[in-house]
Amino acid sequence: MRLRALVVLAMGILPGALRAEPLESSLLVLTSYPDELVARFEAAFERANPGTDLRVLWKTGREAMPILRSADQGGVDVYWTPALRNFPLLRDEGRLAAGLADIDREALPGRIGAQILSDPSGRFEAFEVAGYGIVVNPAYLADRGLPTPRRWADLADPALAGHVAFPVPSRVGFAPVLVDIILQAEGWTAGWTLLQRIAASAELADRGPGVGDSVASGRRGAGPTIDFQALNAQADGKPVDILYPERTAWLPAHIGVTAAAPHPKAAAAFVAFALSEEGQRILFHPDIRRHPVRPAVYRDAPAGTGNPFAAAGAFAYETERGSRREPAVAALFDALITRRQDELRELLALLDDARRAAARTDDPALAAKAEEALALATAVPVTEDEAAGLVVTPALDQDWAERIGKAAAAAADTARAVLAAAKEP
Repeated sequence: MRLRALVVLAMGILPGALRAEPLESSLLVLTSYPDELVARFEAAFERANPGTDLRVLWKTGREAMPILRSADQGGVDVYWTPALRNFPLLRDEGRLAAGLADIDREALPGRIGAQILSDPSGRFEAFEVAGYGIVVNPAYLADRGLPTPRRWADLADPALAGHVAFPVPSRVGFAPVLVDIILQAEGWTAGWTLLQRIAASAELADRGPGVGDSVASGRRGAGPTIDFQALNAQADGKPVDILYPERTAWLPAHIGVTAAAPHPKAAAAFVAFALSEEGQRILFHPDIRRHPVRPAVYRDAPAGTGNPFAAAGAFAYETERGSRREPAVAALFDALITRRQDELRELLALLDDARRAAARTDDPALAAKAEEALALATAVPVTEDEAAGLVVTPALDQDWAERIGKAAAAAADTARAVLAAAKEP
């Protein structure tokens, strides 16, 4: 029986007599999910399918690819993990089976608002989503009379300088997507300018929980993050809230059956279970706290659970576009910000002095010169088109450093010239 028919059968679309067809005695699932999530799905699936033993192979996204690219795909039946880049690559290489195109899109829309979550060709399906937002410590902000940031741009408010934590995308797994969301929301040039404004005076976090830990402990008042870290902190009683900017994204984890699956009926049954109402409700467990992709189950959500389908906006983050330029975005962040944070902070302060001085003169030419200096200081050494698929070599990285350094020096000279001209009677 073809996989498409098996998945449709498993989803309960065919008559009950056909659904009774026995499954294979085992299946192998490859995942990077933590045990507290996997163990609950494993136990629930085996209760629903007695006689089928679910075996688990834990691998990171990077470790999984050689296995899934091998001739027999390591005997793996189902790939189930948050690894945005892997699933499109495996699809394009023909390593995921077709069969998910007939899913009921009323029950499982495969999108949130304008943002597509699932593969339109039916090779992989969204399983859960994580939102990107701003974690805040309300008491920290209130005690210092600081504004609550609700948009990405609010994090660049001068009042919040020194009070924000920001993840380094070359060191923190979720951060490249976070940075790219801001770039797609604001535009390539304006987005990099905003990122430099925010991060120049931020605490740069070089590990996954760093932003959440910094805000929860009261070391900083706010920071952009992936929401499940903030939700877990809330569950532990930490004094934090998570706020979702209007132009944000909900990034999916996916599930799919391998092309070489040795147990296709059991594989289809597990995919169906993971996407069923019963399976999706498991995501609400207090030890998991993830967002399901089946809208109907939110009626059973614990109090305070955010519903991404209710908050869906018009902004459509393009996942595959972001994946193609992820290495370049991480390397650019280091070149523009991480390795020169102190220099960047001082340069932006000089430029702000020049802009204020020019504004006081009511001289349009001087104001334009000050803006020219800012554009020089925050210029990106590659275009948006060039970043897609770019291989960042040490030589290219060095070239960027030299170009950024020259632009910064020219910007500083221009800013000083503006300040000097503004002092003239």
